[in-house]
Amino acid sequence: MNQLEIFRKTITHEQHDQYLFYANFTPYLEKKIRAQLQIDEDIKLRNHFGMYTPVEVNLKPPKCLEAKDFGRYFADIEMPENAFINHLGVLEVPGSSYHFTRYVSPLRNAETLKEIQNFSYPNVYGYTDEHMKGAVENAHNNNHVTVCSLVHMYEDSWQIRGYTQFLMDMIENPEICEYILDIITERNLKRAVAAAKAGVDLIISGDDVANQRDLMFSPELWRKFMKPRWAKVYQTAREIKPDIQIWYHSDGNIDSIISELIEIGVTILNPVQPECLDPVMVKEQYGKKIVIDGTIGTQTTMPFGSVDEVKQVIRDMKKILGYDGALILSPTHTLEPEVPIDNVLAFIEMCGSEV
Repeated sequence: MNQLEIFRKTITHEQHDQYLFYANFTPYLEKKIRAQLQIDEDIKLRNHFGMYTPVEVNLKPPKCLEAKDFGRYFADIEMPENAFINHLGVLEVPGSSYHFTRYVSPLRNAETLKEIQNFSYPNVYGYTDEHMKGAVENAHNNNHVTVCSLVHMYEDSWQIRGYTQFLMDMIENPEICEYILDIITERNLKRAVAAAKAGVDLIISGDDVANQRDLMFSPELWRKFMKPRWAKVYQTAREIKPDIQIWYHSDGNIDSIISELIEIGVTILNPVQPECLDPVMVKEQYGKKIVIDGTIGTQTTMPFGSVDEVKQVIRDMKKILGYDGALILSPTHTLEPEVPIDNVLAFIEMCGSEV
């Protein structure tokens, strides 16, 4: 079967002999893999290894999009070497680990709602969707799944406002949170509508709202601020394309909100992190309504397991979680430099083998 056929059987929970699988690599690990296996730079690793490679179909910015100047928000900071301001207006400063950065938020010092309102928020004004339907048809003709990335809502909001400041605002200044979230919601809504009209298969969304043990804030605050906004985005897309799939990502233990994610339209849950969320429990409780994507631990199995252990975990996941076909296999995060290449190859071998 090709990837589009496997995807369609996966989302309809039909038994089949092959599973979609994929992994992402930090630059250093990718460089090691290419060197050891002599893979040319112009060949994408996911293609080389036969991994799940959906085609991104997103709105296109206007040709003369003017770059925003966020420099004034960091006038009081001496710009560190290799630091940069990203598309959200957030300053990213290299961290202690080579590929991590520390965020400095542009609205960290804002004290009034007016200051919050005056910020130049990310948007898709002037973007075009004219190409999207044709891109979907072309991808389908080549047996590829199509996806549209909305990405985040809560995460974009706190990165612009500041992590501590946003959490405090949820209690002390909720109007600030509401204002920022509404703008990000509007951006995501426009993307979702364009995707649904074009016939895209899958919307990519999510927020890291949990730590290893529980949500980062109370479920009541999630229900107040995040849930209704994601619900609006998902439901609007579904009104246009009822079978559009909703992929949602959050690291950590999100058991307290899984049922509500399903309620508002989520159909594929990622990454079901085994170090803090039992994949078997998730399957038993919610498996009839969602596809599980992930489950291969990047804190345990991939960096520290033996080759045989990696293979056994994947066998187990196929048997315990994939019996109805509703499983996509992937490490629960980008693979870090310490992951042995032999473990990567074991992952690919076992995921790619037929049941």
